[in-house]
Amino acid sequence: MDVGHDRRHSSASHHGGRIGSARWPARAQRLLEASYGLCVEGLQEPLRRCLSEFEKQLFALAERAHQASEQQDCFASRQRVLQGRTTFAQRFMEHLGSTLNEVDSTSTSTRPTTAATGVKPWQTLALVDPGEQEVSMALEQLGARGEVRHGSVLYELGHRLAVLIGAPPLEGQALPLGPYAIAQTCHAAGAELELPLKHQLLLLQHFDQWVIQALAPLYDIINAHLQGDGILPQLRSIPVPRHIGKRARPLAGSGSATAGEPAPAAGTTQGHGTAQGTGSGAPIEVLESLRDLLARQRASQSGVSGQAVGRAASEQELASALGALQLHLAQVTDQAGRELRSAARLREELLAQLNAGKPGDAPRTQLSDEQGDKVELVARLFEQLGQQMQQGGSAHHLLSDLQLPVLRMAVADRGFFEKREHPARRLLDTVTAAANDWLDGSDDESNRPLATKLEQLVNRASQEPPSAGLYTTLLADIEHHLALLTRKAQAAERRHVEAAQGRERLDQARHRAGELMTERFTQSPPRGLLRALLDRAWSDVLALTLLRHGEDSEAFRAQLAITDQLLGRLPVDDRLQLQAEVEAGLQQIGMHVEEAVQVAQRLLGAGRPGPAVELPSATDLALRLKQHQRLGEQQASHEAGAGPAPAAAPAVAAPDPREQRIEQHLRELPFGSWFEFVDPDTGQIVRRKLAWHSPMSGRCLLVSRRGQRGEEMSLAQLAHEIASGRVCEVPAQPESLLDRAWRSLTGNLRQAAEPRRSTPPGAAHR
Repeated sequence: MDVGHDRRHSSASHHGGRIGSARWPARAQRLLEASYGLCVEGLQEPLRRCLSEFEKQLFALAERAHQASEQQDCFASRQRVLQGRTTFAQRFMEHLGSTLNEVDSTSTSTRPTTAATGVKPWQTLALVDPGEQEVSMALEQLGARGEVRHGSVLYELGHRLAVLIGAPPLEGQALPLGPYAIAQTCHAAGAELELPLKHQLLLLQHFDQWVIQALAPLYDIINAHLQGDGILPQLRSIPVPRHIGKRARPLAGSGSATAGEPAPAAGTTQGHGTAQGTGSGAPIEVLESLRDLLARQRASQSGVSGQAVGRAASEQELASALGALQLHLAQVTDQAGRELRSAARLREELLAQLNAGKPGDAPRTQLSDEQGDKVELVARLFEQLGQQMQQGGSAHHLLSDLQLPVLRMAVADRGFFEKREHPARRLLDTVTAAANDWLDGSDDESNRPLATKLEQLVNRASQEPPSAGLYTTLLADIEHHLALLTRKAQAAERRHVEAAQGRERLDQARHRAGELMTERFTQSPPRGLLRALLDRAWSDVLALTLLRHGEDSEAFRAQLAITDQLLGRLPVDDRLQLQAEVEAGLQQIGMHVEEAVQVAQRLLGAGRPGPAVELPSATDLALRLKQHQRLGEQQASHEAGAGPAPAAAPAVAAPDPREQRIEQHLRELPFGSWFEFVDPDTGQIVRRKLAWHSPMSGRCLLVSRRGQRGEEMSLAQLAHEIASGRVCEVPAQPESLLDRAWRSLTGNLRQAAEPRRSTPPGAAHR
């Protein structure tokens, strides 16, 4: 494979895009190029997934940031990732190709050179930047974990690459395609993103999770390719002893530890038992652990009838029955079809389909033990998901429509139970989370696009044969749609936060302008039209100038001088000039030109040359000024009409200590915390996110999931609502809906399986 197009920035020695064309024999060159091509093909999707999850994590960190600077750093890093992800992947492949091209120098560069150079280690000591040291340690740990995970396949790969270049076996940092080298490649490619240190370390964590952990299949493919070309065809990896006990069936407690967690590869040091089979990358027997718990639960229950006698259905028969059942349910009424089915009901319906059309005296086809356990586990998983989701709404309908398609996939592929990153599990998690978080159960216009998209996705999963490729395609489709919704919500939320912050700054400037006016009114109290002008309009002029230029600016001092001239505190040298400045100031706050001229002329009496114009009376102008809309009132009234009216707390005689504690707690909450508002009349629950609050005034802004403005109130009012039971804080959930459902499922199975063993003798007679 010619890799020149993927390495446009490699060194000049790569003639025609061929790896080391002047250095390698033809066979070695061909195999190295083929290995590099397999890496390019196999690492594209893990890299894309890594950057996508990294970008999502940055957005989540920005939402939870306590400080504006920290939030800005997260948004800036996220923007760099979005703009530079293509360049990152390009540089990653270029650095990887360069590392593979220098495999011979890499294998010798790691050998000790102290004796040859005569330099003592203490003579080369130098100060190390703490940030560089932290990154270096993270890379070392990442490479070490990768070596442990993929030890057997790396052993074979290191020996086969060593044969190609005529060197001792390659291992550790000398192996160009090993975890150490790939981690260094990630760090080198990420340098162009210019991320701060904490975000560099976060990127390495995601790289470990999404790329390093997924290297085993790639190593298997490269080893198979080299082996097929005659490179050490008889080589077998030497098993490394591990302190794990051999078992025929896993312990009951292992199910909870592994059902919701990614299955470690073979060769990884684990305390839960051995992996299935002898092949590398085999998952721990999660399904067998869950089946053990089911068996123990049945044994602990009294009066459980035995299995019916009959022939067990084949995999093809069960798949056909599931397809027929799904087609049948699509034709029944919505109420009958759109409900979660229990394990018992699913078993009955499947048995009816398996034996449909058979004579009454014919042998009945039954589900095998494993098939029945899979059906029961999927049914219980969906029951737990339904309990985790908010009650009511279209979310439960989507969940019930997904039950049979997911069951078909789980029956066909046991990887659904073994692998946390199985496409069907990820799709189930994404769809349920989207329906639960974004759809509020109403028929609102904003819900229809997402609801339609989710229904189309579920319909396609129901109509097409189950496969990993289908669920991967559906997952990419819904993730793209949700990313668009998230960006729109983020933009809308940012607009509302900026507007609230602007009103906060305007209120502070108006408050300061009012203080300065009060000081002057105490010494020189105005009357009539001048009082109306200074109270209603000119104080806004001062506030606007203070907001734009600051209190120490020349522009603000000039406006204060005009104020003093109007009050008679300073002499007026040019009344015509003063009138022009008053007119200009009034026009800055939105007053009409003609009205501003009339107020200034009536107040100062310095008419401009020209025909005389009859002016309104001072009383009429003062009344107009009192009715004039003040600066910022139009925007505030518009936004108040866009959302529900803020809930006002009833007046209390003295501060409630409990409410004061709640308010202090609210001040310490990060932006992005969620609250549930309960309507006392209907019992309807709506969720709002704390998007912003002012540390000075205590005013806070709450928005919906789509970034639309909801309740705007003070922290004291919110504390009162919480104390009254009409609002409650929603604790942050570190796990997804599906993870919590798995954990609840395994926990319930363990509790149900152990009552007889934990019950002391004679307890039943008490």
